[in-house]
Amino acid sequence: MENVPDDFERRPLLRHRLGDWWRRISELVYPPVCPACGRTVARHAALCIPCWSQMRFIERPYCQVLGIPFSYDPGPGMLSAEAIADPPVFDRLRSVALHEGPAKALVHALKYKDRVDLAPMMASWMLRASEGYVGECEGIMPVPLHWTRLAARRFNQSGELARHIASQSGAVFLPSTLVRRKRTQRQVGLTAKARENNVRAAFAIAKGHEHEVFGKRLVLVDDVYTTGATIASATKALRRAGAADVTVLTFAMALRQTI
Repeated sequence: MENVPDDFERRPLLRHRLGDWWRRISELVYPPVCPACGRTVARHAALCIPCWSQMRFIERPYCQVLGIPFSYDPGPGMLSAEAIADPPVFDRLRSVALHEGPAKALVHALKYKDRVDLAPMMASWMLRASEGYVGECEGIMPVPLHWTRLAARRFNQSGELARHIASQSGAVFLPSTLVRRKRTQRQVGLTAKARENNVRAAFAIAKGHEHEVFGKRLVLVDDVYTTGATIASATKALRRAGAADVTVLTFAMALRQTI
């Protein structure tokens, strides 16, 4: 067998050392801080201990449909009063944490401060919260922005989360399948009824992408679940196109009432 030159064997080690030096220099210029509060931490994309302790992660027991946490364990398969009284158009919702404290700060930083560097960390938590539904799906897609809003903001926070979830899980990423055909008013500050009217018929399947939805198990990604009006409108578009199963996956959930 022909001998491999020494310099060829050294290249991976050299690249590793250069990468390590570059990381050290970067951390001197941009020291790692907690993305939620700004305290100094050991590494980038990590919460400090106080913020970690304040994160209200959604763990079992919770409603099997809406993912709303129960204050006690009512037994397997139990549904919340909301899910029984007003069944959603999607099959299930899963979220990482309640939309308060550090979780709210992370969402705000990603959405309004262009902290797209937080998306991989947040996506990894969302993948864990999905309970395997991402692994079983046939496509993962974000709740889209209208093209005018996307042009103004330059990125879609839900798209960044969905992209990293797909990358980390190996799921098929469908960034162009679902489109927002109606420029809606901002939902912040609107009543639940006004939100519903605002996003009615706002979404559609892009022409030529129908096969990516019909008969498929899909995961729909958004940053926050509040009243559910936007998610419901987007899911209805998927249902009309023949989606067989829709799991909604968000980073945070704005809890109106703890069960």
